[in-house]
Amino acid sequence: PCPGQGPYQTRHGFGYSVFEHEEDGIYSELWIYVALDAPIKFSRLVLSNRSGRRRSLSVTGYVEWVLGDLRSKSAMHVVTQSDPASGAFFARNAYSVEFSERVAFFDTDTIDHGVSGDRTEFIGRNGTLVSPAVMQHAGLSGRMGGGLDPCAALQVSIELGEGDTREVILRLGAASSSNAATQLVQRYRGSLVAAEELHKVREHWRSLLGAIRIETGAPEVDVMVNGWLMYQVIACRFQARSGYYQSGGAIGFRDQLQDSMAMIHADPAAVRAHLLLCAGHQYVEGDVQHWWHPPMNRGVRTTCSDDFLWLVAATNRYVEMTADVGVLEEAAGYLEGRQLVAGEESYYDLPGVSPLRESLYQHCVRAIEHSLRRGHHGLPLMGSGDWNDGMNRVGHLGTGESVWLGFFSYQVLEQFAVTARLHGDHAFAKRCIDSAVTLQRNLDQTAWDGAWYRRAWFDDGQMLGSASNEECRIDSIAQSWSVLSEAGSAVRQIKAMQSLDEHLIKHDIRAVLLLDPPFDKGTLDPGYIKGYVPGVRENGGQYTHAAVWAGMAFAQLGEAGKAWELLNLINPAAPANNAQIDTYKVEPYVMAADVYGAAPHAGRGGWTWYTGSAGWMYRLIVESLLGVQRSGRTLRIEPLIPVDWRGFILHYRFGKTLYHFDVRQGSSTFTSITLDGQPLSDAALTLDDGGLEHWVRVDCRARSPRPQALEFEHAADE
Repeated sequence: PCPGQGPYQTRHGFGYSVFEHEEDGIYSELWIYVALDAPIKFSRLVLSNRSGRRRSLSVTGYVEWVLGDLRSKSAMHVVTQSDPASGAFFARNAYSVEFSERVAFFDTDTIDHGVSGDRTEFIGRNGTLVSPAVMQHAGLSGRMGGGLDPCAALQVSIELGEGDTREVILRLGAASSSNAATQLVQRYRGSLVAAEELHKVREHWRSLLGAIRIETGAPEVDVMVNGWLMYQVIACRFQARSGYYQSGGAIGFRDQLQDSMAMIHADPAAVRAHLLLCAGHQYVEGDVQHWWHPPMNRGVRTTCSDDFLWLVAATNRYVEMTADVGVLEEAAGYLEGRQLVAGEESYYDLPGVSPLRESLYQHCVRAIEHSLRRGHHGLPLMGSGDWNDGMNRVGHLGTGESVWLGFFSYQVLEQFAVTARLHGDHAFAKRCIDSAVTLQRNLDQTAWDGAWYRRAWFDDGQMLGSASNEECRIDSIAQSWSVLSEAGSAVRQIKAMQSLDEHLIKHDIRAVLLLDPPFDKGTLDPGYIKGYVPGVRENGGQYTHAAVWAGMAFAQLGEAGKAWELLNLINPAAPANNAQIDTYKVEPYVMAADVYGAAPHAGRGGWTWYTGSAGWMYRLIVESLLGVQRSGRTLRIEPLIPVDWRGFILHYRFGKTLYHFDVRQGSSTFTSITLDGQPLSDAALTLDDGGLEHWVRVDCRARSPRPQALEFEHAADE
């Protein structure tokens, strides 16, 4: 609606939003939500007359049909009609190549409402939605059919006596056919159904997001863990795959796999299913679709060098956390398509389906085998980009190498060796270990730059991420992953993170930069990353994925103070960040993919919601800082508790069983646990899904300071 004179209040919950306003004595609440198990969006408007007199009002709902990729292309083909069975407003694009039978609908509960399918009538010739022409006169024409500038407008007239309250419910939906649409319309009509659907939505999210709840005494941490981070992961990233800044709907191979790695506590069944779904988007050669659009599965085949390894990483984590080794035997198919030719970065098509089906385990083996190609320095090839696909010209000719990918590959190989042994494949486990040992040696001999790890080598042999570079002298992820992978030597890990702290953490703008200095006018051509303004997104801004990895690395080093300090820098709900909301400018309750790192917009949030940093942020807090470590049915809690905390409370749901943990700062040299008042002999708890509630007391071991030789200020290259 056009803005009124009075204030507006907007409340966002899990699965719904509420917009409240009072104007000229009419109080309104607009509830927006989507049915849990049907493609129907509810707009429930509640109106209350506080004006002291009788009022006659109209409520108008309006949508513009696209029913294709671009409205300018599809509008001429959209035909609208009134459904003869239900009276609902139907729209269909019979010329859609793949969805010609599908029907969209717009509906309300009254039978005497006005309708129009003519956008020109609604907004007026050369008009806009700021002041639609239809609002200047009574009623709608009822015009529908083909050859119009298509829209759907429903207008409901209501009478409100003094103190009366009425509600108007609008439903926007879609179905596979006209008959299916009619059935959906009839099934979801009525205020009781709308109320029940809202109740189901709220209960669903309350249950799903309640797998882990914390009470830390730091409300800015609690509010993120107890809902918003996992809601962002599941609702935005995993289910909608869409956001205000990127409304794509595609499944990214590595993107949703990383999201799923954070979901194992909350929804292990969904993670299991996603592993098998992604396995089915692997080519026989071992590479994968970089992204694809369901349901037809058209997508992009690329030479990105890390995509396929995330299937292995996610499988390793799922098997480790759930002990579900049976998933390794589950079968999945392969795709078929032409291989990329030399110098070709990608192509988009609808791939064929191979008759070959193999176990998830074998899919992981093929991914690893595809990853074992090495360059001149014995490191993995960069291809048309690794995790930072903005560096798509570093190794596009086939010889450039990635240091970050070396660290990531090392971790994947080490962890898959464990998975392979669980699967009984000791020969491949040995091959993984041997490859990891060689890779670690090559990283040690070639990747160290003197004070930090280099980022990559170009096809022509130029270094990237070196002190000798004018731009991108240091890159964050090579430093953090030297720690996370444990491939770097102990001393170099410390020195690398010291350099990250010195060069990339910017307290004045509350940001952790991805690299510095940004690419600008130098001679290096790393790829499309250079097309971003210096200090924006991957080009020297905070890319929050990498900022979280830095926090995880500090935590893994035992640097509790530094890890919590970094968390407070990047947590949008932190009080210090809220104090700078006029600079930050985006939602303070979900993660932003990036934060600008250079004037005049330093500290400003980039795109929000659709970012994989939410899942990693959840893991940073829950696992790296609060110390929740699960392996099968075994749960350990080894936190890095801030010195000014007495402890924290953690509620953990395992199946139908709820555990309440009271975690305390300890002073002894070992961690002790009591379960329902009875001391345990081990510092780990065996989870039991007996459907009961349990109370657990954890007295953590006192953390001794790190050896003097490894302190930041004394770290040096051996």
